[in-house]
Amino acid sequence: MAPGSALIPRLMDLSPGTEALRYCFALPAHPESVAGARRLTRARLEKWRLGGDAYDAAVLIVSELVTNAVVHTASARVLCELRCTGGRLRVSVQDQGHQPGGPRLSLTSDDEHGRGLLLVDSMSAAWGSHDAGNGSGRIVWAELPCGTERSC
Repeated sequence: MAPGSALIPRLMDLSPGTEALRYCFALPAHPESVAGARRLTRARLEKWRLGGDAYDAAVLIVSELVTNAVVHTASARVLCELRCTGGRLRVSVQDQGHQPGGPRLSLTSDDEHGRGLLLVDSMSAAWGSHDAGNGSGRIVWAELPCGTERSC
């Protein structure tokens, strides 16, 4: 992905001297791609030596956000970015479609959809979404503290 990508997080401090680890990948927006997103995330986090709760939470968050992009939008592909900086890991997933009003938490246990965002909400320190710009879809992101094995 080129510099200036819409996936570059808006809220992270990238002031001079800040070191960041960044990894991006794109997958077709098909249900089979969710497993591929988990596999790619695991491999990158292992390479970064990120372990413990942050590792497990990040894999689950990627899985849920990619699933939502595949199920709830009319996208041909899904972009994912992992960025580790300042002791925090940020996961961003961009779709090409547009769900009116963006993603919503479902607070009822009877609802078939929406529980994934409840998991994201409970496992992350913060999460949110914003338009990617130029009508190119939506970005949903989540942040969590990095594990103790590696300080991002």
